Amino acid sequence: MILQTERLILRPWEETDAEECYKYASDPRVGPAAGWKAHASVEESRRIIRDILSAPETYAIVLKETGLPIGSIGLHNNDLASKDGETELGYWIGVPYWGRGIAPEAGREMLRHAFEDLGMARVWCGYYDGNEKSKRVQEKLGFVYQWTSENVPVPQLHETRRGHVNLMTRETWISKIKNGGGE
Repeated sequence: MILQTERLILRPWEETDAEECYKYASDPRVGPAAGWKAHASVEESRRIIRDILSAPETYAIVLKETGLPIGSIGLHNNDLASKDGETELGYWIGVPYWGRGIAPEAGREMLRHAFEDLGMARVWCGYYDGNEKSKRVQEKLGFVYQWTSENVPVPQLHETRRGHVNLMTRETWISKIKNGGGE
């Protein structure tokens, strides 16, 4: 499936995206804040595209003006979203594109997709302490704070962190976002 916004195309990752993926995912300001190691090589990015980013409902965030991926966004089932009708939104954007409203733009389309196309009732989203950019994206999207947990395992980095969890229900999305109440 391919989704579009004013400036973005959200499409499945392809192994040929490995060089662009590496360009942004190798920056230590990106992955570690989200709980994963910075990519060490183009080949590692290719493997991650093949083994992880090719999952259903995971999309490359592609700028329409260049046709190149600059980040990733997806809907996933995991500990937070383990029930039917629930999913978790995850995303990352390359550093040169921070502060341009790209993550909220992609996030709004993913929420629309989750609620309208996939029939989800709830979309969860979280961030680790110190990841103020991710926190701000979730605020812009209208997510509602649920809880904070101490000592949350971050397996890829072999550590624990303080994690914050937010929720968007279909009802909140309809009232805040779809009907013009959101940012």
